[in-house]
This record gives sequence, structure tokens and C-alpha cells, in this order.
Amino acid sequence: MERHRHQEFIKFLKKIDVQTPQRKHLHLIVDNYATHKHPRIKTWLKRNPRFHLHFTPTSSSWLNLVERWFKELTDKRIRRGTFPSVKMLISSINLFIKENNKDPKAFVWTASVDKIMTKINKINDCILN
Repeated sequence: MERHRHQEFIKFLKKIDVQTPQRKHLHLIVDNYATHKHPRIKTWLKRNPRFHLHFTPTSSSWLNLVERWFKELTDKRIRRGTFPSVKMLISSINLFIKENNKDPKAFVWTASVDKIMTKINKINDCILN
């Protein structure tokens, strides 16, 4: 979807709801983006108990590398750009990908296992207490 507000997330949840047999519980792994924690999302989830959101730990997820790539895209192509249409924005993104893939640079994970596990244990302690 073009936007990533709570309204679009609810549309996404409703689509999954319709397309999945009602007897199945749905476990969704999401990041800690505020959209996923919006009061209307929480209300929708209470009315639809077969949905279970699992939040990735902050600063210890492979999603952070994906987010870093989007930061590169934003900084190098989108920020300060002018896009009179979604089509032109998509074209600009595709051009960035094409140029980037000519000489790609790997994102290197720098967090140690110990650091990640410390954060996970801290989160678990908070949840259990």
C-alpha cells in the first residue's frame, strides 16, 4: 500500500482474515513501528482474538538491516526529491535499485550474540514481571 498508517494495517489484517480459514490462529511477526501499536489496532485485535502479534526486539532484528537499506534509499534518492506522481516515485526507486546493484555493498551485522541475548533476556524479564 502507498501509505503505512494504522488504517492500511487494518485493511491488511482484514484481508488476511477473509483469506484464511477461520479455524486457524494467525501469528504475525511485526516490528515495533507505532502503526502496529495504535489504539485502533489494539481494539481490532481484541475483537479478532485469532490474530496474535509478535514484536521483533528493538535493535536485534534482521529487519534493522532492511530498514537500513530503506534509509539509504531515502537519503540518496527520495529525501528532497520531488515526485508529482506515485509512478515517478516508483521509477526513481527502481533507478536507485538498478544503480545500487551495479556495485552493491553488503550490510554487515555488528551486534554480538551476547549483546542480542542480553536485550532479549531483558525484554523477557519485563514481560514476565
